[in-house]
Amino acid sequence: MTEKTDCKYAVVDLEATSAGVNASIIQVGIVIIHNGRIIDTYQTDVNPHEPLTDHIKSLTGISDAQLQRAPDFSQVAKPIFDRIKDCVFVAHNVTFDANLLAEALFLEGYELRTPRVDTVELAQIFYPTLEKYTLSHLSQELHLDLADAHTAIADARATAQLFLHVQAKIAKLPYETLSLLVQYADNLLFETATVLTQALPFAQTFDPKHYQLVHGLVLTRESEALPSYQLSNDFAINAALLGLEERAQQIAFAKIVTDEFAKPEASFIEAQAGIGKTYGYLLPLLAKAKQEQVLISVPTKVLQDQIMSKEAAQLAKTFHLSCHSLKGPKNYLKLDSFKASLEQTDTNRLINRYKMQLVIWLLETKTGDLDEIKQKQRYAAYFEQVAHDGNLLASSPFYDVDFWWRSYQKAQKAQLLITNHAYFLHRIEDDKDFARGKILVFDEAQNLMLAMEQLLRQQSDIKGLIDQLDERLATTEVILQRRLYEGLLFELNHLVTKYHQTRMLEQADFAPLKQLLAEIKAAHLPLLEEWTNLENWEFWLSSDRTGDKRITYLNATSPQLLRFSDFLPQTTKTYFISATLQISQQVSLANLLGYETYQAAYLAKQVLPQQRIFIDQSMPLISKLSDQAYTEAIVNRLERLQDLQVPILVLFNAKKHMYMVSEELEGRDLGHLAQEKHGTAYHIKKRFDKGEQALLLGVGAFWEGVDFTHADRMITVITRLPFDHPNDPFVLKMNAHLLANHKQPFTDYFQPMALLKLKQAIGRTMRRPHQKSAVIILDKRLLTKTYGQEMTANLSEEFMVSSQKITEALPAIQQFLL
Repeated sequence: MTEKTDCKYAVVDLEATSAGVNASIIQVGIVIIHNGRIIDTYQTDVNPHEPLTDHIKSLTGISDAQLQRAPDFSQVAKPIFDRIKDCVFVAHNVTFDANLLAEALFLEGYELRTPRVDTVELAQIFYPTLEKYTLSHLSQELHLDLADAHTAIADARATAQLFLHVQAKIAKLPYETLSLLVQYADNLLFETATVLTQALPFAQTFDPKHYQLVHGLVLTRESEALPSYQLSNDFAINAALLGLEERAQQIAFAKIVTDEFAKPEASFIEAQAGIGKTYGYLLPLLAKAKQEQVLISVPTKVLQDQIMSKEAAQLAKTFHLSCHSLKGPKNYLKLDSFKASLEQTDTNRLINRYKMQLVIWLLETKTGDLDEIKQKQRYAAYFEQVAHDGNLLASSPFYDVDFWWRSYQKAQKAQLLITNHAYFLHRIEDDKDFARGKILVFDEAQNLMLAMEQLLRQQSDIKGLIDQLDERLATTEVILQRRLYEGLLFELNHLVTKYHQTRMLEQADFAPLKQLLAEIKAAHLPLLEEWTNLENWEFWLSSDRTGDKRITYLNATSPQLLRFSDFLPQTTKTYFISATLQISQQVSLANLLGYETYQAAYLAKQVLPQQRIFIDQSMPLISKLSDQAYTEAIVNRLERLQDLQVPILVLFNAKKHMYMVSEELEGRDLGHLAQEKHGTAYHIKKRFDKGEQALLLGVGAFWEGVDFTHADRMITVITRLPFDHPNDPFVLKMNAHLLANHKQPFTDYFQPMALLKLKQAIGRTMRRPHQKSAVIILDKRLLTKTYGQEMTANLSEEFMVSSQKITEALPAIQQFLL
């Protein structure tokens, strides 16, 4: 097998009675590849002499009767062995297939010693931006033929096509890239590395038209931008060029945006969800812009990515507009750090495989945005190591191609710039010119209040703080310093212990910690600098779960609210878009943001017949149940709703309940996707849109930052009304602010904001004229509480609302979604 053309590959797939070590083979599929062509195929059923489980029957479509007519493995062992004995054994998850087949052959007197290649690892390396590497997902993404999934010969054919795809991609790799990959290839399973090493002598040096070699790394070259077209001042013409359906509310909204443009004050525009607001403000403002940049700020990175991949991509394609999405430095790969990691020896196979993935990704990415790598959460620590820190030395060999620096430069020149509220606020805090003279749009502007609160907050992983202290204790002999460090260690550990035991900490509990931090400041010790100027701030602990790991954080915030109006410099025009401007009779969004003079415009609301709200009368209140009983009540309803066979979005206020529902669904063998557990919000949303699972569990961004446009029919389940936690520091701060201004916090702010968030959640699944969605609310406070009845009456102004037991609602939901 020294010559490339002499190598034969046997691509094998087995179906078995189980995935365990005691499995028996029930089907064999073999595809022989030689010189890049499929030259032979073989398939056979095998009688396992035991009944199949219902799961295996359902998965494979194989019946017991079919296998009773099949030969024993002893009868097919020789033809199988003769076909593969002089080949490289290739499989998707080669460990399972090769071990199972080798053991079965050994028992028949045949010893299988062929080299082994795993296509799972090859796919992970050479297709680094995919969310999953199952054969079915790869077949969908790479257009492989998998007509009969989970039959051995169909899976073997698809695996063979995948292997040929990988070989073809390897053959086109620049020599410089392939030789770098070979340095890490020994970390791959079995003999998978040979696929790379055999191709190396035939590799060509990089093509300078498409790539550039910088300090040992081959990077893709950016294509030159085409001259942009001027958009028409007629919204209908631009919409037609984009192929948009005519929507009366969208046209009316676009007219308001146009009419407000000439007014010098900031314009606040109220418009309900689901009318196509994004194009409604983008098209008229891009038409109005001369030399000014149009800057859009949205509440979440998920929505930012969504607009960039949808509306902005279509504008770039149709009008050749330069569009750019700008995020904070840590979202981008730092080439200096990545190069340093390549030069560092790591024994962890997973880290080394990620290094190989990124080497391939550098040939493809135009942004360097690490969010393109979909499975990085499996080893987050490595990606934190290579993420950008916002510092770039002029002496860096990567200075001219640094992704963060290039993003910064593109942001200055782009006609359309998209960012998120958090980044906008952090950037403008230090650089007012970032917004000066631009046309600004703040979409979902009511979220700016919370974004400003996040700007004030300080947060650190307590374990990281303790590690810093331990390191200082190990290196200092100064008694005063040791006393301070030991005191801080004691207080941090004491706070963590009390927090996890009681979940109740008062501000008085943090007094000793604050005193120690003040003493560190007075002693001018270079430790915990970010925590030593917060004497008057409020402290608290919080915890979060990432996979199986629980992290506890120390948090602090200023007791003061920020005024957003104080942040902005002079702009060409500023818009604030929200579904509600007058939060209550006493409180307006403009006032909360610090505006005393402004323009307000309102788009008339319409009843939306494509959506109907069902309030479940039979759902018990959470206050009356244990967490487990509450979880089971939700899952029982989801089981019933799944019978309607439409995609279901389930929204939670608390991650705890989302995870508990996910575990209960797993216990009942009900497939689903859960935020963070199965990937980021953006990634699992894409998988949900593709139909991988029909049940999606979400928190946070799914309430107001993700649009669902793919499915014509959907169900949204809202588990609880979205009131903020009463002990949340922002809630306490806003409560104090409103009381100081003689307002009623609940009725003037928190109740209407919960209603607004509820409406935004309802609007997630009504983004196209012909979409229909049913919304089931599992919180009967809408029926039993006075404030709930007021919220229900408000909802009835825009939606058809009814209340009944879930068992009675199911036929009505089914009829409505027809």
